[in-house]
Amino acid sequence: MSLYRSAVWFVKGLREYTKSGYESASKDFVPNDLEVQVPGRVFLVTGGNSGIGKATALEIAKRGGTVHLVCRDQARAEDARSEIIRESGNQNIFLHIVDLSDPKQIWKFVEKFKQEHKLNVLINNAGCMINKRELTEDGLEKNFATNTLGVYILTTSLIPVLEKEHDPRVITVSSGGMLVQKLNTDDLQSERTPFDGTMVYAQNKRQQVVLTEQWAQGHPAIHFSSMHPGWANTPGVRQAMPGFHARFRDRLRSEAQGADTVLWLALSSAAAAQPSGCFFQDRKPVSTHLPLARTFSSPAEEEKLIEILEQLAQTFK
Repeated sequence: MSLYRSAVWFVKGLREYTKSGYESASKDFVPNDLEVQVPGRVFLVTGGNSGIGKATALEIAKRGGTVHLVCRDQARAEDARSEIIRESGNQNIFLHIVDLSDPKQIWKFVEKFKQEHKLNVLINNAGCMINKRELTEDGLEKNFATNTLGVYILTTSLIPVLEKEHDPRVITVSSGGMLVQKLNTDDLQSERTPFDGTMVYAQNKRQQVVLTEQWAQGHPAIHFSSMHPGWANTPGVRQAMPGFHARFRDRLRSEAQGADTVLWLALSSAAAAQPSGCFFQDRKPVSTHLPLARTFSSPAEEEKLIEILEQLAQTFK
């Protein structure tokens, strides 16, 4: 990562990604966009037991949507489900325990889900930032397995389910950190370079943005989007980036503020009117590249990413 990219991104972050950035942007929001009821529509939220995922699931539940929570930790997930039902009065909250770093579990879950449920909106929210290189039981680097391969398998395998429904959408919670990374398909599992968990996470988030653009081109019946929630005060940030959290705690967005654009993309008719494949921040499509940062990738590089992920995905089916 160049010093130029990191400096520009950090200045941009202090201005736009903090709580004050949200408060400034929200002055232009259309309040009616989220004054909707969605009974009968079905939403799947990964990582829905805490942070932005839980805040998103709760607001969907309040509007009458059926919510499927896909979580890794049974006890925390059951607590979250009970809380969402209690606060929303909505009983249609379902729980699925899946480790999204385990491709075999994802394939198994999807096969069962397809037989039993319909789906209107998929929200890829679950994320992983591990600061030391760890491998899964399958020998996959854990950040890549969760953030990239897991998202790829879950999304591509649910596309046939989504395409059957009215107004299908896929929202992937990415990160502004991806702005400091150019797509790199030569070392997807961080085997040949010194391991930096923050940069690996940012590279995964760049991969998610590229995947979103590719899916939008290949599946025009579905509205795809990726988004940046800003710098939010979530359990994930506190755990993975304790130094950052301690330094900026008072300036971080609330979980609800971080979830706002996810909700807008999932629920509003205004979001569906935007072109598919865009990257959003505070309800607006924004550039996926910093000025002069040289982070653009070629069509060949993007095709290579898809090819590698598809081959990997099929080995676990």
